[in-house]
Amino acid sequence: MVERLDMTFHALADPTRRAMLATLSSGEKSIGELAQPYAMTLAGASKHVQVLERAGLVTRRRDGRTHRCALNPAPLAEANQWLQQWAGFWTARLDTLETMLADLPKGDTP
Repeated sequence: MVERLDMTFHALADPTRRAMLATLSSGEKSIGELAQPYAMTLAGASKHVQVLERAGLVTRRRDGRTHRCALNPAPLAEANQWLQQWAGFWTARLDTLETMLADLPKGDTP
């Protein structure tokens, strides 16, 4: 799972790929449709899709000469699950800070 998680976060590190995933959340799109909002070639868009495919975030199928892409949200759920373990950690840290700040004498400013 760690390798897949690494690949997911690598794929999500690029804003263009995140935008492509957002586009795919509304349904299947062609490579051309994914490239359209950006000043990039079909080959450039295809490279982004390949990164998303390797991470398991996108599936691709051929429809004649057109490559159709679809979102696979499972790796996003895994990434979210991993991030949620840290939510408890940070909540505890912030609760401790809040308690410490509340215990400071009133009127004292650093």
